[in-house]
Amino acid sequence: MDYVSALVPPVVMAVFFIGVIRVIVKTQGGANKAKEDAAVDAVLARADGARQASVNPEA
Repeated sequence: MDYVSALVPPVVMAVFFIGVIRVIVKTQGGANKAKEDAAVDAVLARADGARQASVNPEA
């Protein structure tokens, strides 16, 4: 029975790891992806506009 007690922790960790990977893969994309992408694009555009304004203060 020592082999069973030696194998249980790695098996439990493997099952947990596979579950975590499945959750990560499932949450990529989906309905909120477009909303998240739009938010990132807005932040990048705002940062780019601020950077250009600081480089060209006369414009």
